[in-house]
Amino acid sequence: MTHLECSRPNCDKVVPYDTPQNLCPACKSPLLARYDLRKAAQTLSLSALKGRQNSMWRYEEVMPNATPVTLGEGMTPLVHTKRLGAKLGLNRLYIKDEGMNPTASFKARGLSAAVTMAQSLGIKTIALPTAGNAGGAAAAYAAHAGMKCVIAMPADTPSTNILEARAFGADVRLIDGLISDCGKFIAENQAANGWFEVSTLKEPYRIEGKKTMGYELWEEFDGDLPDVIVYPTGGGVGLIGMVKAFEELEAMGLAGSKRPRMISAQAAGCAPIVRAFEQHADASVFWDNATTVASGLRVPKALGDFLILSGVYSTGGAAVAATDDEMMDACKELAHLEGIFAAPEGGAGLVAVQQLVSAGKIQADESVVVFNTGSGYKYSEAWNATIPAR
Repeated sequence: MTHLECSRPNCDKVVPYDTPQNLCPACKSPLLARYDLRKAAQTLSLSALKGRQNSMWRYEEVMPNATPVTLGEGMTPLVHTKRLGAKLGLNRLYIKDEGMNPTASFKARGLSAAVTMAQSLGIKTIALPTAGNAGGAAAAYAAHAGMKCVIAMPADTPSTNILEARAFGADVRLIDGLISDCGKFIAENQAANGWFEVSTLKEPYRIEGKKTMGYELWEEFDGDLPDVIVYPTGGGVGLIGMVKAFEELEAMGLAGSKRPRMISAQAAGCAPIVRAFEQHADASVFWDNATTVASGLRVPKALGDFLILSGVYSTGGAAVAATDDEMMDACKELAHLEGIFAAPEGGAGLVAVQQLVSAGKIQADESVVVFNTGSGYKYSEAWNATIPAR
């Protein structure tokens, strides 16, 4: 790692990585970590990875320069779902099951990286708003690092997420409203209380943890990349991170210029990216009265919306919305046909695939990876409503 750089194309602000940083001091946009990729390419290769640790920190050349705070996150299963694929008309449908991470969601990746750098910079207390899974991950990694953690959650967050965060010792504040209201609470109180904010894209390193999903796909596809990636999008850090990973791989000569088509899957009750995509806009508009059973998708406006949309447009991708009933029906099919107990967000990705196959935008022989971003075990209320007791 060499420096941090503003993510806005028209802002060339560069700041050091060895002091705590939130947003770009010039334009308040997200900051991105940059690396000496020429040097990284000298030691990073498929063959070199074979002898490394079985976690996301195996990609050490393109990760933060600090001793990892790790619980073994990353290297999640890539499951070839043949029976479900046959039903959808796809020969090569894969589920990347992020529910197998520590704290049972993909949030473990980003918070491992964020807490790693926070600890190395001497930060004592981190704080963030969350729709659920990020809070549990932040609390777990903060506990492992011996740091304090303050979390603001909507009062109607799934009970397992609240319990999990409190079990790890976090100071959990339940807020009436959405994650945007929780974000306002953290922003208004962090300076006076000495908290360091690690909200989505308000610090530079959660994206570095999430981008390892892209590196893993490159490794799992033996130096190639899938044709299509379907990503459930709330804050969208994983989609942004994978696009960044593919750019880095190309710069290191480890992958070509061809990109997977990035598909953003959202809930019909909160679909700001879908609406912006349909309007060919460069940024989204705040989604009023957001509601969905997929708590991770209940993000009315993502800070990095312009980066999400750029990733979709530049790869020839799309943005698709699913109703709650559709996503839970898809989750049931995934469970019945493949034995994967998915979060509603994963179901939204499968609905997107079904819609795009029906529209002729995904072909039968293309390789398609759908991210299940969390375990169904974290969503007992949603599953209980879907499968009533007999």
